[in-house]
Amino acid sequence: MNFYQQSPEDVLSSLNTTDKGLTSEEVKKKQEEHGYNELEQKDRQSLFSLFIDSFKDPMVIVLLIVAIIQIVLGETIESIIILTVLIINSILSVVQTRKAEDSLASLRDMAAPSATVVRNNSTQSVPSKEIVAGDIVILEAGNNVPADGRLLEAESLQVEEGALTGESVPSDKEAIMISEETALADRKNMVYSGTLVTYGRARYVVTGIGKETEMGKVAELIQNVSAKQTPLQRKLESFSKKLGFVILGLSVLIFAIQAFRIFTGEGPEDLQIELLNAFMFAIAVAVAAIPEALQSIVTIVLSVGTNKMAKKHAIIRKLPAVETLGSTGVICTDKTGTLTQNKMTVVQAYLPEHKQELYSSEPTDWSFGENRLNQIAVLANDSSLNEEGEASGDPTEVALINYSNKIGLPFSDLRNKFPRIEELPFDSSRKLMSTLQEIDGEKLLLTKGGPDVVFKRCSKILINGEVVEMTEEYSKTLYEKNEEYSNQAYRVLAFAYRPLSKEALDLEDENDLIFVGLLAMIDPPREEVSQAIKEAAEAGIRTVMITGDHKTTARAIALDLNLFKEDDIALTGQELDALSEEELMEKLEHISVYARVTPENKIRIVQAWQNKDQITAMTGDGVNDAPALKQADIGIAMGSGTDVSKDASAMILTDDNFVSIVSAVAVGRNVYSNIKKAIAYLFSGNLGAVVAIIAALLMNWINPFTALQLLFINLVNDSIPAIALGMEKEEPHIMKQNPRDPNEGIFTGQTLQSVILRGFTIGIAVIISQALGIYYFDSPEISVAMAFTTLILSRTLQVFPARSNTQTSLQAGFFSNKYVVGAFAVCMTLYGITMLPFIRPIFDIPSTFGLTEWSIAAGLALATTIILELKKLVFPSKLAD
Repeated sequence: MNFYQQSPEDVLSSLNTTDKGLTSEEVKKKQEEHGYNELEQKDRQSLFSLFIDSFKDPMVIVLLIVAIIQIVLGETIESIIILTVLIINSILSVVQTRKAEDSLASLRDMAAPSATVVRNNSTQSVPSKEIVAGDIVILEAGNNVPADGRLLEAESLQVEEGALTGESVPSDKEAIMISEETALADRKNMVYSGTLVTYGRARYVVTGIGKETEMGKVAELIQNVSAKQTPLQRKLESFSKKLGFVILGLSVLIFAIQAFRIFTGEGPEDLQIELLNAFMFAIAVAVAAIPEALQSIVTIVLSVGTNKMAKKHAIIRKLPAVETLGSTGVICTDKTGTLTQNKMTVVQAYLPEHKQELYSSEPTDWSFGENRLNQIAVLANDSSLNEEGEASGDPTEVALINYSNKIGLPFSDLRNKFPRIEELPFDSSRKLMSTLQEIDGEKLLLTKGGPDVVFKRCSKILINGEVVEMTEEYSKTLYEKNEEYSNQAYRVLAFAYRPLSKEALDLEDENDLIFVGLLAMIDPPREEVSQAIKEAAEAGIRTVMITGDHKTTARAIALDLNLFKEDDIALTGQELDALSEEELMEKLEHISVYARVTPENKIRIVQAWQNKDQITAMTGDGVNDAPALKQADIGIAMGSGTDVSKDASAMILTDDNFVSIVSAVAVGRNVYSNIKKAIAYLFSGNLGAVVAIIAALLMNWINPFTALQLLFINLVNDSIPAIALGMEKEEPHIMKQNPRDPNEGIFTGQTLQSVILRGFTIGIAVIISQALGIYYFDSPEISVAMAFTTLILSRTLQVFPARSNTQTSLQAGFFSNKYVVGAFAVCMTLYGITMLPFIRPIFDIPSTFGLTEWSIAAGLALATTIILELKKLVFPSKLAD
């Protein structure tokens, strides 16, 4: 049996303690057996280990092999360049990993530094880490709860448990018996570590410390949940492995073919030199095929995306999350603050005379009943607003004074006019608050509280300004109205008063009251959210509400936002627990609302969608959300949320608004599209180089490029246009398409077609250029210079057709991406540097390479661009890839 289902006596007995607390000896013994009241933390991976891990990528391994071989062969310049790039990429990876703060450290920070306990039959303050199960702890308003426990006594106790339960208002606590099994948020006789006492005082016995607390269970879930790789990371990792094997196989095959020719030929003058040249030819293939700067370019494009998202109130903590958000198929969203305003607001006012429209804009026109209702709401109220409009006090009471301000009567005017004489503070057991005020020369007891309680204490009722007896018919009407509001998920308060001539108040005075009216309030939906949910649906994204609130409230909000459809289902956490995995998977797509959920429930929901191959986003702000935020493909924390939720997330919403998620999705989709454009641009150029090298091998020509020429193109020249493509604007209809299949590879559909077409077009142009150098100009050296010029210029010009698979540069707006135009200018300047007389020898460009040779090579390069752009006009594609 759970502690909350046991009597205080049984709990004390099972923990070997009494209501007078433990002795020092008993505490010491328990600490030796069970340890301290703190959360455990796993050791972090060392910096060196992280650094080594970054070299495990197959493409990186191939480049390392190439660099080592070149060092052995004396080609130090190329190897130094390769190693420098690899080390820079590794350092960036380590720094990015270390930036992720430790979630468990934030959980520790939430623990109370000290607590008041009863030990050795006396009250004393001790560090919270020294608390043990069986300790008797005393709580007062403002205290952090140091450990989980069962209440022994509670006086008007209210605890802010939103971090654990998702509740938007403090929870009332009582030292009562609960026999049935209930959700954590409904366990009124328990308090939990890491929560905050906002009102009242209590004594409780500690039932759980450290990892045994609800907070500890969350910490364990965080540790056990493995961080998800993004779709792009998975695809790049898979592609790298395949590419690495293909490149090694191709290089070995090319070397084998050349070696066979050498050994079966007429006999070279120097066998060793011929084999070395053949080996260097094979190495050149590896260098040509691998885009050395790919990782850096992807990182930079993702960074550009983070800046765009920041402008839309989405702060990215982990770069790959930019791309993940763009592929999201399901958004599991919290209700409070994300879909709603996180601000209790009065939406209905009721007086028994059934007046339809209450509170005109002019207070002087208000009826007696309207005035009296507003007076009670404002005066029997402890909340306040400062000059900056910042609220303090219970959210429901703040809603009442905001309502008074809204309908035209500043709450401060009422309080200044009718100062409080005496009060009976709110008590969770009686669910009432009363104050004594003198209004218009008459002393009145003003009372507000739960409708059921107030109804029973009212013997009279105010009708059209007259006090009459409370009849059975009036009473029935009030209960029906309260039920009507409750069915709409409103939080309802009832208001009453009575004349009272005495100065000192007692609880008996809260009887024989005159009923005045009801005020119904709710945390209303954000006005713009409904449209955002519609836009998400048009983009093929399913929105699911997961909240700690009651099912009735959650479903009402979901209906209001058109998130809940006619055939949809709403489940509580307990109802979800009762479903088998098969039943859940069968009903999953029809469940739009989950209420009263636990951290384990949230993880299960996220995993269920992931099992359906849906990239799943999860929003949250509390400690209870952290495990699911980590489990999700992309965790989205609220800017106003706990540090724990932020640490476990990949993205933070600075405005806590669901609309910002949908806006960020559009950016994310565009980022992924641009990354594919950059990757396609790089591999198209590399494929062109490989095609030219293989053709030279088959034709028994000289290698068309040196390793340094290829490194210069891959690392310097191609990097700038690839980054510029990351700045490209959104393609048409990007938010009218369904999310891409998470199992879809990088090179699929139009992307693969584009790479092959562009690569072979560039390769053929280079082959023609080298052939002219060999046969027309009769110079192997000139042929290499022409091949290099054609390759670098055609790859640079390719940035224009690479901007879109569906539109030409002119259709997209030639100057709409100024970065592409700038990148082209920079690349042409860099190429111009290689033509300088004192630089030419480094790049194996002979001095005899003149204007005629350059014009032919440049013309061939320009022809490739024209062909690729004409293809879009002759064979147009319907949508972007």
